[in-house]
Amino acid sequence: MDAILHTGRVAGTAAVPPSKSAAHRAVLCAALAGGTSRIENIEYSDDIRATIGAVRQLGAKVVEEERALTVTGRGGDGFATVTRPVFCNESGSTLRFLIPVFSLTAQKVRFTGAGRLFDRPQEVYRLLFTRQGLRFEQTAEGITIFGRLRPGGFTLPGDVSSQFISGLLFAAPLLESESTIEVQPPFESRSYVDLTLGAMQRYGVKVTQRARKGGVLYRIAAPQRYAPCDWTVEADYSQAAFLAVLGVLAGDIAVAGLDAASRQGDRVILDILRDFGGKFAEKDGALHFSRSLLKGGDIDLADCPDLGPVLIALGCFCSGRTTIRNAGRLRLKESDRIAAMQQELAKLGGVVLADGDTVTVDGTALHAPREPLFGHNDHRIVMALAVTLLAANLPGIIRGAGAVRKSWPAFFEVLRSLGADIECKESE
Repeated sequence: MDAILHTGRVAGTAAVPPSKSAAHRAVLCAALAGGTSRIENIEYSDDIRATIGAVRQLGAKVVEEERALTVTGRGGDGFATVTRPVFCNESGSTLRFLIPVFSLTAQKVRFTGAGRLFDRPQEVYRLLFTRQGLRFEQTAEGITIFGRLRPGGFTLPGDVSSQFISGLLFAAPLLESESTIEVQPPFESRSYVDLTLGAMQRYGVKVTQRARKGGVLYRIAAPQRYAPCDWTVEADYSQAAFLAVLGVLAGDIAVAGLDAASRQGDRVILDILRDFGGKFAEKDGALHFSRSLLKGGDIDLADCPDLGPVLIALGCFCSGRTTIRNAGRLRLKESDRIAAMQQELAKLGGVVLADGDTVTVDGTALHAPREPLFGHNDHRIVMALAVTLLAANLPGIIRGAGAVRKSWPAFFEVLRSLGADIECKESE
């Protein structure tokens, strides 16, 4: 799909979709619970559909409504026979959350996907399975596992994706006896593990934790049972970041429905914008963002990597230089997000440099691109480029804009509700 953006002013109030991170966790915990759970405020993005499809293969019954799910789980045992590959599409969360869980079926299970999913590192699980004498085979087309994980003491590096830690946490309560998971420092993306622990607690599972040598030791008693729970998924700060950045650059945009007490790591977007001079205030249940004069500064991306693309875009509009540290993980997402933003922003005159794990962006006047921009099959690249064009009031075409279906299918409809003049049509 091509998105054709025209010049014009944007303003108004919009709501963002439910947190994809929370929804993945809610669906999985409900599937592991013995009984029926209802999950309200669901957006059927490609990633969430992948998780729904996967838990059905575990034996959970899932009834879909327009904005809600009813999930009846099998209590974490008596899993269904897995008769076909588990398709994870491009969802790293689906794959990494479910590899340990599917191992509990003690069946041979093959995971398949799309895009760059199997280019993303899985070495943590390969080593873990190998040490227990279990099968773990990875090719460019998928991953095959065979054998049931055993309880014990697991040690994981903290500078890898938190999805590995969460995957083990989900499975550990269903093992035969207690396990521990020691996360070594530096512990990056810890806020996502906190989301996992919060979800497990909602569904009746207890995990204790304590600091240990600069890291964290999690102790998971077993066997435990997940209990059914009704849950309304909160709004997504990861997606709100795109409208927040657009608001401080273009002005007069309000974002409704955000939980001020949220534990989402990407809530830090508000602190970053405030530090850069962004003006916003809460009024009538919404955050109102005003056009602001912004000054570049330092950003640590270790705990909020999903904000990377839109923060790189933000740097183009700030006076001086913006330095984004601990950005190396951006190269291992749906695209190499550093290279993608460098390539596309250069078409507008943006100056983005990369040195190891550090990205620097110099504020500069942007111009209309003389050729189409490309989304690199990456939802966050597409959304960051759309925000850039709208904030600079520049016309442009974004090829591959349909990638937004991965996390926010209604993204362009929301921008149109704010007055953006955008045409979406299938690519020729």
